[in-house]
Amino acid sequence: MILKSNSGFCMPFEERDKDVEVVKSYGKLRNTKTGEVVFNHGIDFAVNGYLLAAVASGIVTGLGTDAVHGNYQIIRYGQYEVTYANLSSIVANYGKRVRAGEVVAISGDSLHMEVKYKGEEINPIEFLTMLFSNVKTMNNCNQVGLPEFVTLDLDIHTRYDKNQQEIEELMMRFLPVYMQDLRNGSYNLPEHTEQSLRNIFNLSAVKNYFFETIPSMANPLGMGRKSAPLVEKVQNLLIEDFLNYMALRHQVFLSTLSDFEKKKQRRQPFPIVE
Repeated sequence: MILKSNSGFCMPFEERDKDVEVVKSYGKLRNTKTGEVVFNHGIDFAVNGYLLAAVASGIVTGLGTDAVHGNYQIIRYGQYEVTYANLSSIVANYGKRVRAGEVVAISGDSLHMEVKYKGEEINPIEFLTMLFSNVKTMNNCNQVGLPEFVTLDLDIHTRYDKNQQEIEELMMRFLPVYMQDLRNGSYNLPEHTEQSLRNIFNLSAVKNYFFETIPSMANPLGMGRKSAPLVEKVQNLLIEDFLNYMALRHQVFLSTLSDFEKKKQRRQPFPIVE
Protein backbone atom coordinates (compact mmCIF):
# COMPACT_ATOMS: atom_id res chain seq x y z
CA MET A 1 0.00 0.00 0.00
CA ILE A 2 3.01 2.28 -0.40
CA LEU A 3 2.19 5.53 -2.21
CA LYS A 4 4.80 6.74 -4.70
CA SER A 5 5.02 10.42 -5.60
CA ASN A 6 7.65 12.22 -7.64
CA SER A 7 6.68 15.57 -6.09
CA GLY A 8 6.93 14.49 -2.46
CA PHE A 9 4.08 14.35 0.07
CA CYS A 10 1.89 16.85 1.89
CA MET A 11 -0.83 16.82 4.54
CA PRO A 12 -4.28 17.98 3.27
CA PHE A 13 -4.24 21.34 5.06
CA GLU A 14 -2.23 23.54 7.42
CA GLU A 15 -3.45 23.82 11.00
CA ARG A 16 -2.05 26.88 12.73
CA ASP A 17 -1.75 27.54 16.47
CA LYS A 18 -3.95 24.60 17.49
CA ASP A 19 -4.33 20.85 17.21
CA VAL A 20 -6.32 19.37 14.34
CA GLU A 21 -9.94 19.00 15.48
CA VAL A 22 -11.87 15.94 14.28
CA VAL A 23 -15.62 16.48 14.59
CA LYS A 24 -16.70 13.12 13.16
CA SER A 25 -14.58 9.98 13.06
CA TYR A 26 -14.76 7.10 10.60
CA GLY A 27 -17.26 4.29 11.22
CA LYS A 28 -20.46 3.92 13.24
CA LEU A 29 -21.69 7.06 14.97
CA ARG A 30 -24.72 7.58 17.19
CA ASN A 31 -26.82 10.70 16.76
CA THR A 32 -26.87 12.33 20.21
CA LYS A 33 -30.36 13.74 19.61
CA THR A 34 -32.19 10.85 17.93
CA GLY A 35 -30.09 7.90 19.08
CA GLU A 36 -29.93 6.66 15.48
CA VAL A 37 -26.74 4.84 14.48
CA VAL A 38 -25.25 5.85 11.14
CA PHE A 39 -22.01 4.97 9.35
CA ASN A 40 -19.61 7.75 8.46
CA HIS A 41 -17.65 6.71 5.36
CA GLY A 42 -14.96 9.32 5.95
CA ILE A 43 -13.61 11.67 8.57
CA ASP A 44 -14.71 15.26 9.23
CA PHE A 45 -12.43 18.11 10.31
CA ALA A 46 -13.36 21.50 11.81
CA VAL A 47 -11.69 23.61 9.13
CA ASN A 48 -13.75 26.56 7.95
CA GLY A 49 -12.53 28.12 4.69
CA TYR A 50 -9.15 26.36 4.70
CA LEU A 51 -6.92 25.94 1.64
CA LEU A 52 -6.80 22.24 0.76
CA ALA A 53 -3.73 20.71 -0.83
CA ALA A 54 -2.98 17.77 -3.09
CA VAL A 55 -1.20 15.20 -0.92
CA ALA A 56 1.04 13.74 -3.66
CA SER A 57 1.39 13.57 -7.44
CA GLY A 58 -2.05 12.80 -8.86
CA ILE A 59 -4.87 13.67 -11.23
CA VAL A 60 -8.35 15.06 -10.62
CA THR A 61 -10.75 12.29 -11.68
CA GLY A 62 -14.09 13.55 -10.39
CA LEU A 63 -16.11 16.67 -9.54
CA GLY A 64 -19.74 16.97 -8.54
CA THR A 65 -22.48 17.93 -6.12
CA ASP A 66 -24.91 15.71 -4.23
CA ALA A 67 -27.06 15.79 -1.11
CA VAL A 68 -24.56 13.83 1.00
CA HIS A 69 -21.24 15.41 -0.01
CA GLY A 70 -22.24 18.89 -1.18
CA ASN A 71 -19.57 20.09 -3.60
CA TYR A 72 -16.88 17.41 -3.86
CA GLN A 73 -13.63 16.67 -5.67
CA ILE A 74 -11.95 13.30 -6.26
CA ILE A 75 -8.21 12.99 -6.88
CA ARG A 76 -6.46 9.74 -7.75
CA TYR A 77 -2.97 9.15 -6.37
CA GLY A 78 -1.72 5.88 -7.81
CA GLN A 79 -4.05 3.20 -6.38
CA TYR A 80 -5.54 5.63 -3.85
CA GLU A 81 -8.64 7.75 -4.45
CA VAL A 82 -9.19 10.71 -2.12
CA THR A 83 -12.44 12.69 -1.91
CA TYR A 84 -12.67 16.19 -0.46
CA ALA A 85 -16.32 17.06 0.25
CA ASN A 86 -18.34 19.98 1.61
CA LEU A 87 -16.24 22.40 -0.44
CA SER A 88 -16.88 26.11 -0.86
CA SER A 89 -14.68 26.35 -3.95
CA ILE A 90 -12.82 24.02 -6.32
CA VAL A 91 -9.51 25.21 -7.75
CA ALA A 92 -8.22 22.18 -9.70
CA ASN A 93 -10.65 21.12 -12.40
CA TYR A 94 -11.34 17.68 -13.90
CA GLY A 95 -8.32 16.10 -15.62
CA LYS A 96 -5.76 18.44 -14.04
CA ARG A 97 -2.51 16.84 -12.94
CA VAL A 98 -1.50 18.02 -9.48
CA ARG A 99 1.60 17.80 -7.29
CA ALA A 100 2.12 17.62 -3.56
CA GLY A 101 1.19 20.86 -1.84
CA GLU A 102 -0.67 22.39 -4.78
CA VAL A 103 -3.89 24.12 -3.68
CA VAL A 104 -6.80 22.18 -5.20
CA ALA A 105 -9.87 23.40 -3.27
CA ILE A 106 -11.21 25.46 -0.35
CA SER A 107 -13.26 23.88 2.43
CA GLY A 108 -16.72 25.00 3.46
CA ASP A 109 -17.56 25.21 7.15
CA SER A 110 -15.83 21.81 7.57
CA LEU A 111 -13.99 19.20 5.52
CA HIS A 112 -15.30 15.69 4.89
CA MET A 113 -12.57 13.38 3.56
CA GLU A 114 -12.94 9.85 2.20
CA VAL A 115 -10.24 7.44 0.97
CA LYS A 116 -10.35 4.30 -1.16
CA TYR A 117 -7.52 1.89 -1.95
CA LYS A 118 -7.94 -0.24 -5.09
CA GLY A 119 -11.63 0.71 -5.01
CA GLU A 120 -12.21 -0.38 -1.42
CA GLU A 121 -13.00 2.10 1.32
CA ILE A 122 -10.45 2.50 4.11
CA ASN A 123 -10.26 4.60 7.25
CA PRO A 124 -8.72 7.97 6.21
CA ILE A 125 -6.72 7.99 9.45
CA GLU A 126 -4.63 5.07 8.11
CA PHE A 127 -3.94 7.03 4.93
CA LEU A 128 -3.09 10.24 6.82
CA THR A 129 -0.77 8.34 9.16
CA MET A 130 1.12 6.99 6.14
CA LEU A 131 1.36 10.49 4.65
CA PHE A 132 2.65 11.95 7.91
CA SER A 133 5.27 9.21 8.12
CA ASN A 134 6.37 9.88 4.52
CA VAL A 135 6.66 13.63 5.15
CA LYS A 136 8.68 13.14 8.33
CA THR A 137 10.98 10.55 6.77
CA MET A 138 11.80 12.77 3.80
CA ASN A 139 12.22 15.85 5.98
CA ASN A 140 14.64 13.93 8.22
CA CYS A 141 16.72 13.25 5.11
CA ASN A 142 16.73 17.03 4.48
CA GLN A 143 15.01 16.49 1.16
CA VAL A 144 13.91 19.74 -0.42
CA GLY A 145 10.82 20.24 -2.56
CA LEU A 146 8.26 19.25 0.06
CA PRO A 147 6.30 22.48 0.54
CA GLU A 148 3.12 22.44 2.60
CA PHE A 149 1.42 24.47 -0.13
CA VAL A 150 2.66 25.23 -3.64
CA THR A 151 1.16 28.55 -4.66
CA LEU A 152 3.91 29.82 -6.96
CA ASP A 153 2.86 28.73 -10.45
CA LEU A 154 5.56 29.76 -12.92
CA ASP A 155 6.26 28.45 -16.41
CA ILE A 156 9.73 27.14 -15.61
CA HIS A 157 11.92 25.37 -18.16
CA THR A 158 15.42 23.94 -17.83
CA ARG A 159 17.91 22.43 -20.23
CA TYR A 160 16.88 19.05 -18.81
CA ASP A 161 13.18 19.22 -19.74
CA LYS A 162 13.48 16.35 -22.23
CA ASN A 163 14.88 14.15 -19.45
CA GLN A 164 12.36 15.23 -16.82
CA GLN A 165 10.75 11.84 -16.24
CA GLU A 166 14.09 10.02 -16.01
CA ILE A 167 15.50 12.64 -13.61
CA GLU A 168 12.39 12.48 -11.41
CA GLU A 169 12.75 8.69 -11.19
CA LEU A 170 16.40 9.06 -10.17
CA MET A 171 15.46 11.65 -7.55
CA MET A 172 12.77 9.40 -6.10
CA ARG A 173 15.47 6.80 -5.47
CA PHE A 174 18.62 8.79 -4.74
CA LEU A 175 17.70 12.33 -3.62
CA PRO A 176 17.50 11.42 0.10
CA VAL A 177 21.01 9.89 -0.14
CA TYR A 178 22.31 12.96 -2.00
CA MET A 179 20.82 15.29 0.62
CA GLN A 180 22.16 13.14 3.45
CA ASP A 181 25.68 13.31 2.00
CA LEU A 182 25.38 17.10 1.78
CA ARG A 183 24.08 17.28 5.32
CA ASN A 184 26.78 15.16 6.95
CA GLY A 185 29.55 16.85 4.98
CA SER A 186 30.69 13.82 2.99
CA TYR A 187 29.81 15.72 -0.19
CA ASN A 188 30.19 19.45 -0.90
CA LEU A 189 28.88 21.50 -3.77
CA PRO A 190 31.68 22.26 -6.25
CA GLU A 191 33.09 25.71 -5.66
CA HIS A 192 31.95 27.03 -9.05
CA THR A 193 28.36 25.90 -8.36
CA GLU A 194 28.31 27.51 -4.93
CA GLN A 195 29.74 30.75 -6.34
CA SER A 196 27.21 30.77 -9.19
CA LEU A 197 24.34 30.41 -6.72
CA ARG A 198 25.71 33.29 -4.63
CA ASN A 199 25.98 35.50 -7.74
CA ILE A 200 22.43 34.68 -8.84
CA PHE A 201 20.91 35.54 -5.47
CA ASN A 202 22.98 38.71 -5.09
CA LEU A 203 21.91 39.92 -8.54
CA SER A 204 18.30 39.00 -7.82
CA ALA A 205 18.33 41.03 -4.62
CA VAL A 206 19.66 44.05 -6.53
CA LYS A 207 16.91 43.66 -9.17
CA ASN A 208 14.20 43.35 -6.48
CA TYR A 209 13.14 39.85 -7.53
CA PHE A 210 12.34 39.05 -3.91
CA PHE A 211 9.18 40.14 -2.04
CA GLU A 212 7.30 40.91 -5.24
CA THR A 213 4.31 39.27 -3.54
CA ILE A 214 3.32 38.79 0.10
CA PRO A 215 5.60 36.08 1.59
CA SER A 216 4.04 32.80 2.75
CA MET A 217 5.23 29.44 4.09
CA ALA A 218 5.29 28.07 0.54
CA ASN A 219 6.93 31.18 -0.92
CA PRO A 220 8.98 32.77 1.89
CA LEU A 221 10.86 35.11 -0.47
CA GLY A 222 7.64 36.46 -2.02
CA MET A 223 8.81 35.56 -5.54
CA GLY A 224 6.57 36.46 -8.48
CA ARG A 225 6.57 35.90 -12.23
CA LYS A 226 9.40 38.34 -12.78
CA SER A 227 11.70 35.94 -10.90
CA ALA A 228 11.15 33.06 -13.35
CA PRO A 229 14.62 33.52 -14.95
CA LEU A 230 16.17 33.24 -11.46
CA VAL A 231 14.30 30.02 -10.72
CA GLU A 232 15.34 28.53 -14.07
CA LYS A 233 19.03 29.28 -13.45
CA VAL A 234 18.93 27.82 -9.96
CA GLN A 235 17.08 24.72 -11.20
CA ASN A 236 19.70 24.16 -13.90
CA LEU A 237 22.55 24.42 -11.41
CA LEU A 238 20.98 22.09 -8.84
CA ILE A 239 19.92 19.46 -11.38
CA GLU A 240 23.38 19.56 -12.94
CA ASP A 241 25.02 19.00 -9.56
CA PHE A 242 22.67 16.12 -8.73
CA LEU A 243 23.48 14.43 -12.05
CA ASN A 244 27.22 14.92 -11.53
CA TYR A 245 26.87 13.39 -8.07
CA MET A 246 25.03 10.41 -9.58
CA ALA A 247 27.71 9.88 -12.21
CA LEU A 248 30.69 10.23 -9.90
CA ARG A 249 29.39 8.47 -6.79
CA HIS A 250 27.01 5.86 -8.25
CA GLN A 251 28.16 5.57 -11.89
CA VAL A 252 24.60 6.32 -13.02
CA PHE A 253 24.10 8.42 -16.16
CA LEU A 254 21.18 9.77 -18.16
CA SER A 255 20.29 7.37 -20.96
CA THR A 256 20.66 10.18 -23.53
CA LEU A 257 24.38 10.73 -22.81
CA SER A 258 26.92 9.53 -25.34
CA ASP A 259 29.88 7.34 -24.35
CA PHE A 260 32.16 10.36 -24.77
CA GLU A 261 30.03 12.45 -22.37
CA LYS A 262 30.00 9.62 -19.81
CA LYS A 263 33.82 9.33 -19.95
CA LYS A 264 34.11 13.10 -19.51
CA GLN A 265 31.93 13.00 -16.40
CA ARG A 266 33.94 10.12 -14.93
CA ARG A 267 37.14 12.20 -15.16
CA GLN A 268 35.73 15.06 -13.07
CA PRO A 269 37.08 15.26 -9.50
CA PHE A 270 34.60 14.19 -6.87
CA PRO A 271 34.41 16.85 -4.11
CA ILE A 272 34.68 14.76 -0.96
CA VAL A 273 35.28 16.28 2.46
CA GLU A 274 37.62 14.11 4.52
